[in-house]
Amino acid sequence: QVQLVESGGGLVQAGGSLKLSCVVSGRTFTSYNMGWFRQAPGKEREFVTVIKWDGDSTYYADSVKGRFTISRDSAENEVYLQMNKLLPEDTAVYYCAADDLLEASMWPEIAPAHWGKGTLVTVSS
Repeated sequence: QVQLVESGGGLVQAGGSLKLSCVVSGRTFTSYNMGWFRQAPGKEREFVTVIKWDGDSTYYADSVKGRFTISRDSAENEVYLQMNKLLPEDTAVYYCAADDLLEASMWPEIAPAHWGKGTLVTVSS
C-alpha cells in the first residue's frame, strides 16, 4: 500500500506563490504516475495536474496552465506543485494522488487509486 503525505499549504496573497510537496512511501515511487487534485469549499473535487511515472509527460487543467508546474524527484520520493500567480479561486484543499495503472492522460476523467489527506491553500484577495 502506498502512503502519501502532503505539505506546504498555507495563506498567501493573490499574485503570490506556494510550493506543495508530497512524500510517497510504501511502494516503488518510480512506477507511479503522480498528480494533484483540489477541492474548493462547496465544490466538487477537480483535476489539477499529473506527471507520468518517467517524468516525460505532464498534463494540466486549463485553469492552472502557465501558472502551476508539477515535478518529481525520484531520489527523494517526492512530487511537487509549484504554484505561481495565485488567484483567490485557487483556494482549496489540495490532494496528492498516485496510480501505477491509470494512464496519466485519463486522470482528468478517472479518479486515481491512492490519495493523501490534503493540504489547505488559501489565497486572499
